Amino acid sequence: MSPSLPRTPSFRLEGKSALVAGASSGIGLGAAMALAEAGASVSLAARPSARLEEAADAIAREGYKARALPLDVADVRGTAEAVAASGPFDVLVNSAGIARHGAAVETTPEDFDAAFAVNVKGAYFLAQAVAKGLMAAKRPGSIITISSQMAHVGGIDRAVYSATKHAVEGFTKSMAIEWGPHGIRVNTICPTFIRTALTEQTFANPERVKWITDKIKLGRLGRVEDIMAAVVYLASDAAAMVTGTALMVDGGWTAD
Repeated sequence: MSPSLPRTPSFRLEGKSALVAGASSGIGLGAAMALAEAGASVSLAARPSARLEEAADAIAREGYKARALPLDVADVRGTAEAVAASGPFDVLVNSAGIARHGAAVETTPEDFDAAFAVNVKGAYFLAQAVAKGLMAAKRPGSIITISSQMAHVGGIDRAVYSATKHAVEGFTKSMAIEWGPHGIRVNTICPTFIRTALTEQTFANPERVKWITDKIKLGRLGRVEDIMAAVVYLASDAAAMVTGTALMVDGGWTAD
């Protein structure tokens, strides 16, 4: 008698509603496209701009389900209201973030507060808003925050940024513990340096490029496409037993 063979859980997301914050460009746009390709209906969120509308329209023109949802995660009250009005969302990808890089001795309170307002406070309360909607609807879900390898190591001119991402890892673990009984999984994705419009300033510095490529064991910079499959995995039933953890997509940077 032949054995009963297991089957790989589905990576498909048909029937799921997804919210991607910071979706007008870069990793956020890649995440939105990945979820749409997997079958989800995706709301692309970012501060109001023509670029946000264009991103949503571009995905929709490919035949996928996408719409723009203007919001600013730093506006906690406004974000909560938008999520309550548009949700519940089965999947959240929080890719909204800012960087205020510079030497630690030169950090200003304004830079510190700006980074924490978006990367920590904004991410925290967006996750809370999505979780509240899922709990009210008695639905499971997946909450994913785009963190960073800098949540696990330090780096040149990265003291403030690294601090925000370490904080994200902390609240992710605690939320995973609290919301697990509700079937809500909470995880992070931790990329290495990904080539986007926001990172071009770093890549314009030959010394920094050498530092980066020396640390990445696979010997190349990251691409947005390197993050897209990780997003689909954590959003889908394929990751049904994964919560409270960080998925490293860092080319081996943190292996040292």
